[in-house]
Amino acid sequence: MDRRTVLKAAGATAVASIGAPALVGFAQSTVTLKFHTFMAPTSNVWLTMHKAWMDKVEKDSGGRIKFEGYPAMQLGGTPPQLYDQARDGVADITWTLPGNTAGRFPRVEVFELPFMMNNADATSRAYWEYVQTMAPDEFKENQLIAVQVHGPGMFHMKEKLIKSAADLKGLKVRGPTRQITKMLGMLGATPVGMPLPQIPDALSKGVIDGCVIPWEVVPSVKVNELTKFHSEFAPDAGSLYTTTFVMSMNKAKYNSLPPDLKAVIDRNSGIEASAFLGRTQQSNDPNGRKSASDRGNTIHTIGKAEAEEFRKLCAPIYQEWIDDMNKRGFDGKKLFDTAKALIEKHGKRT
Repeated sequence: MDRRTVLKAAGATAVASIGAPALVGFAQSTVTLKFHTFMAPTSNVWLTMHKAWMDKVEKDSGGRIKFEGYPAMQLGGTPPQLYDQARDGVADITWTLPGNTAGRFPRVEVFELPFMMNNADATSRAYWEYVQTMAPDEFKENQLIAVQVHGPGMFHMKEKLIKSAADLKGLKVRGPTRQITKMLGMLGATPVGMPLPQIPDALSKGVIDGCVIPWEVVPSVKVNELTKFHSEFAPDAGSLYTTTFVMSMNKAKYNSLPPDLKAVIDRNSGIEASAFLGRTQQSNDPNGRKSASDRGNTIHTIGKAEAEEFRKLCAPIYQEWIDDMNKRGFDGKKLFDTAKALIEKHGKRT
């Protein structure tokens, strides 16, 4: 072997020895994702839903996906900006209410109409299937991970117990989205729309007389301390309302992932991820209820007969929503009927 051959062989060996670790390092590279939401770091949603989901993704990826969690809007901005923060790359993944931006995601509002939901697991499954089949472009700007609803919403009031719709007359009641504030107006209340984190201050200062939220979130916004009266609906009376949520990811970030890490995100997205989030959120309702009962607050249950008054007063909202969808170029009746049918279908399995 001549000198040039020896040098060439040695050079090839050196390149191989340098390049191999680099390739291995690339294959095993880690990705850090920023997760942003408005929920408090002590809330059940953050601890039992968001962190649980992040922990599972980290485990499924063998530690190659890491998360930086930012609850309570720690990356800045306001809750209504969260969806766009994922779109724009301020955060990689966000969890928020579509209804924070009134009318922007109109087709999913159907799940927020009065007495639509049965339970959060089934309704979250129905919501996912509905988006896939009836509104696949509703969240097209982001990579959709999951959609969900919370457990049954109810009344929490400072000074007055709500037993009938007449009891709401003249009271300022906070609602989370435009369909729910519309419902409150139909029931005789003065609706006040505001994001969840503003509730404690608004109750303390008398800006509102009460609010509608599910039991689960009561402790995290101190509603058990700031109100005295709670009115829930009996199981056979139906659920007054629920709120829709969306977890989504920056598309460019998702597309930049190597195929195996994309697959990890995909396995933790979809109908089962949606059901997990909804089911977990509702499972925390008993603890929220207990936080109120432990303080000696009054808890009233509105029975099936009494609930009929609420249903009748809310009835016009369905046709109004259908007409609104028709004006936007959608088949409102088909959207409404499909959502109801999917909720019923998935409710049979839970």
